[in-house]
Amino acid sequence: MKNLNTSIRSVATIGFACALVVAPASAQLGRQQGLVEPNVAADSTMAALPHMNAAIATALKDARPILSAVALDSILSSKSLTKTQRTELYAKMFVHVDVNRGTDVEFMLIPGVDATKLAALKAHRAWATFDQFATEMTKATSAAEAARLEQYVFIPVELNTFTDPIMDSFASIGVGTRQWKREFAEYRPWTSMEQFDRDIGKYLRARPAELNRLRRYVIIK
Repeated sequence: MKNLNTSIRSVATIGFACALVVAPASAQLGRQQGLVEPNVAADSTMAALPHMNAAIATALKDARPILSAVALDSILSSKSLTKTQRTELYAKMFVHVDVNRGTDVEFMLIPGVDATKLAALKAHRAWATFDQFATEMTKATSAAEAARLEQYVFIPVELNTFTDPIMDSFASIGVGTRQWKREFAEYRPWTSMEQFDRDIGKYLRARPAELNRLRRYVIIK
């Protein structure tokens, strides 16, 4: 039965691979400019951030995985960082926002986002590529600002159609790893997030909260 299931899964995977020949490369993490992700940052990296101290660094590590910019902001606020200090820190460290599903509160925590930029971010949902993002956000702001904003957001991975280059763009934050590229592809076709929780959760029994972090970055269409 195991061999039969493996054969069926292999056939399905081949079918999806054929479809990917013409599928656009859509999902990815925005091009980064050194923005630190607090869920995976090394101690030395965290220590060099503005307004960071040992107590704040420990609180962030203890809270991992931090599942949203709002949760990050709550932790830092509880450590008595002022709004100005938090904004200065967010120029260097942030939890990325799903550009297609993020909330107004999340977007407004991104340094420099005002009502005009928020409207532009939401006006072109669902974003399909970061080439589109650069074009449309440049119209609303400037090319430099569009590039700066891009590093704060991601387009979620469609589990049934992603390619290795798409997953590779998430490597720096521990999502596009060799393991998850392999496992996300192995269980195709994906039919529900309940299936994702069940099949990927098997690999995270010792770290169940990490499943919720991975879940943020994927969708099934």
